[in-house]
Amino acid sequence: MSAIQVVPHYSRSVPRGLRLRVRAASLLAAPLAKLSPARMRTILSWLRRGAEPAALADAAALRDATVGVSLDAAGPEGCLRRTLTVALLCRSRGIWPTWCVGVTTMPPFRAHSWIEAEGEAVGEDVSASQFAKLIAIPARGA
Repeated sequence: MSAIQVVPHYSRSVPRGLRLRVRAASLLAAPLAKLSPARMRTILSWLRRGAEPAALADAAALRDATVGVSLDAAGPEGCLRRTLTVALLCRSRGIWPTWCVGVTTMPPFRAHSWIEAEGEAVGEDVSASQFAKLIAIPARGA
């Protein structure tokens, strides 16, 4: 049995230049999402070099733009693609959020990917304390 799910999509409210950058980052994130966790960690650790820690407002704005432009990243199953896209967008601005992969600690237990900035999970319905991190890639100075 399938269920209908409404996914917010606000492409028109995102400025055209940012829309193009989100699409480009999403295209780059697609092959990254297919890599093994070890390979993904290596690549993201290399990409974060020289970046400053992302501010919560900046990371949230880029996450909102990503969800507004990319349907692949907007759904509940799109967490990996969404967080990779946001991390790449942040890096294009010289900043880096803490990119995390782990599991939820409250039922229903599931794998999840999220980003954090200033110690808070960005755009998540629950606090960062309700996730158990398996991989975390913070900015170098964080």
